[in-house]
Amino acid sequence: MPRGSKEKYTDEQKRKAEHIEESYQQKGTPKNEAEARAWATVNKQSGGGEKAGGSGAKTSKSNKKRATSDSGKRAAKTRRGHERESKESLETQSKESLMTEARSRNITGRSKMTKAELIEALKKG
Repeated sequence: MPRGSKEKYTDEQKRKAEHIEESYQQKGTPKNEAEARAWATVNKQSGGGEKAGGSGAKTSKSNKKRATSDSGKRAAKTRRGHERESKESLETQSKESLMTEARSRNITGRSKMTKAELIEALKKG
């Protein structure tokens, strides 16, 4: 049997749950299980009760979409690794990562350079 009050659900959600429950019962599912499955389906499809509650104003669909999009963009950015905003961030990198950067820029003599020399060479170009 589903738990909790169904007051927060809209009439449309209640009708949908009732229809789904009847469908499960016609297939031979016990009443309690059919009711639980119906409410689980409604929750999955619509995100639960939609009537305004004590949590304040609901976020509009466009704001939800924007927040999700922003979240995804932030996640993608972290997968790419940090982007350098300035050449000063070279000092914070390890010698190994500086060597990799120097290799990708095809800087000659990099194998004999110190960390400070690598930083200077990368700053020049």
